[in-house]
Amino acid sequence: MFEGVVKIFVDSVVNYFQSTSDKNVKLGSPYLIENTDFTSFDFTGMIGISGPYRGMVYFTAPKVLLTHLLLSLGEKETSKENMLDLVGEVANTLSGNARAELGQDFMISVPIMIEGSTSNIHLPTALRSYVIPIYWKAYSAAVVVCLDNT
Repeated sequence: MFEGVVKIFVDSVVNYFQSTSDKNVKLGSPYLIENTDFTSFDFTGMIGISGPYRGMVYFTAPKVLLTHLLLSLGEKETSKENMLDLVGEVANTLSGNARAELGQDFMISVPIMIEGSTSNIHLPTALRSYVIPIYWKAYSAAVVVCLDNT
């Protein structure tokens, strides 16, 4: 069952990057990590999840990927503020797509955007997270899904 939820996020990532001018996105195989190993890059957009699933989903990417993604989406201003908005938008879009698949009881929060270290974020240590590696152009990013089916 949970693999189906991860597949929803995998499909959402592919669909998101299909909206760019460079549609060539590749995904690595999702893998499990302990929640003591926090996967992050320069910018992170996080969404809290509640309802039948509880936890968090986040999109994290390096500055260079976000710069090129903004340009690919037609945005010429590649400021820090736009990068923060973009990671929040990606996280929100992916979670919104999951909500469309899983129903209105799959509740998502507004995005929280972080630049730099994410060391102050604590995922539930009793759970493990799936990391979905993203490869776009010459860059790597990730979506991390940490959900508990309550």
